[in-house]
Amino acid sequence: MYQIGIVGPKTSVDRILTLAKKMKMDLSLRFLPFPYNHFQETSAIVKENDHQVDIWFFSGKLSYIIAKNILNSDEQLLHIQHTEAGLFRCFLQTALNHHVIVERVSIDELEETKIEEALEQLDVPVSNIYIKRYGIQTNPNELLKYHLNLWEERKIDVAITCFEGVYKSLLAAGVPAYWYTPTILEIQQTMRILEEKVRAFYFKDTQIGVGIIDINDFDKIAEKARSPYRLQYLETLLKVSLIRLCESLDGSLMERGNGRYLIFSSRGAIERNISMLVQTVDQLSLESESTIAVGIGYGETVFAAEVNALSAIQRSKEREDRGIVIIQEDGQVIESAGKDDELSYSYRLEDKDVLEKLEQGNVSVRMYSKLAATVRRLGLRSFTTKEIATHLRLDERNVRRMVTSLTEVGLAEYMGSEGSASRGRPSKIYRLT
Repeated sequence: MYQIGIVGPKTSVDRILTLAKKMKMDLSLRFLPFPYNHFQETSAIVKENDHQVDIWFFSGKLSYIIAKNILNSDEQLLHIQHTEAGLFRCFLQTALNHHVIVERVSIDELEETKIEEALEQLDVPVSNIYIKRYGIQTNPNELLKYHLNLWEERKIDVAITCFEGVYKSLLAAGVPAYWYTPTILEIQQTMRILEEKVRAFYFKDTQIGVGIIDINDFDKIAEKARSPYRLQYLETLLKVSLIRLCESLDGSLMERGNGRYLIFSSRGAIERNISMLVQTVDQLSLESESTIAVGIGYGETVFAAEVNALSAIQRSKEREDRGIVIIQEDGQVIESAGKDDELSYSYRLEDKDVLEKLEQGNVSVRMYSKLAATVRRLGLRSFTTKEIATHLRLDERNVRRMVTSLTEVGLAEYMGSEGSASRGRPSKIYRLT
C-alpha cells in the first residue's frame, strides 16, 4: 500500500480527501492528512514525516516548492496545478453577488504565474487590476495589508486571495473577498496524475536489481594467507556479511569465485536498503583489508540488469576510491551511491547539436555529463578546473584539456581569472553554456 501525504490548509485537505474517496481508484492508496495553519509549516511537516510518506500531494505550488528545496528532488512530489478555471470562478461569483462585472480587483498570486494572460481572456482591463506577487519568503500578513490598504483607499471593490487565512481576515474586516482555490476538475486531474505516478513507482520498484561485488586483488589476498584454512575462514566471514545483506534485500547470493559475488534482488529493496549496502561494503573492506568495487544494475529482465551491473562494476573499478556505482535502465548513472558526494548523470544525450560539438571537441558524453552534473550538484555558476578535478578525483591537466576543448566548441565559456594566495598562475574561471 502506498502512503500519500496530503498537505495544505485544513479546508483544502478535507476537500481533497472527500474527492479521493469518491473517485474509484484501481490502486491501493492510503491518504495521510497533514493540514497546516501557515504554509511555512510545510518544512517541518515534510522533514518529520517523509520517512512514512511515499508521495507528497500539495494543495498549492508554494508548499510544493518548499518541499522540493528540502528534498532536493521532485520525484515524490505532486501539486494541484492552478489554472484559469479557479480565477474565472471567482469573477463569476463576484458577478453573481454584485449583479455586475466587477473590474476594480486586487489579486495575490505566485511569482511565476502568468495571471495577466488569464485576465486577457476575460477582457478585463488590466489597468484596474492590482496584482501582488508572492514567494516562499512572503508573510501572509503582507498580503492582508496590501488588500486592506487598497480597500481603504477605495481603489478596489473586491479582493481575490490564494490564502485561506487572508480570505477570512478580509471578510472579518468587511472586505468583499474570494478565495482562489482549485476547481473539482483540477483536483480530479491531479488525482489521475497521482495514479500514473504510483503505477510508475510500482513498476520501478519491482524491476530486477543485480549487484556485483568485487574484492580487489583477491588473488594477492589468497597468496598472503598462510594456509587454505585461513583463506576459507576469511571467505566464510565475508559470506556471513553478504548473507545478512541478502536477508535484508530479500535477495539471493551467488559466489563466482576469486572474490566476486552476485546478489539478485529487486530495485525497490536495494534502494530502500542502500545505507545497509554501504555499511556492508565498509565491513567487507575492513575484513579483507582491501578496496571493494560494487556495480548495481537495474532492468526489466535479469539479462538487462546484469548487463548494466557489469558496466557499473567496470566504472567502479575505474574510480580511485571504487565505491558503489548504479546504472539504471534508462542510462542514468549514480556514482558514490549512498554517500554525501553522490553524483547522478546520464551517459545518453539526445541533443544532436551538443553531440556534434562533443565529437568535434573530442570529449566523451560521459565526461561532459559528469562535469555538468558536478556543477549542478555543487550549485556553481562558474568553476575552475581545480574545483572540478578535486570533486571528480581526476588529474587537473586532463580536466583543463577537456574544459579547453568545450570552450573551443562553444559548450563552455571563459569568464576571467581569480588570484591565488600563493605564487603561481591565476586560475581561469569558466561556466557551462
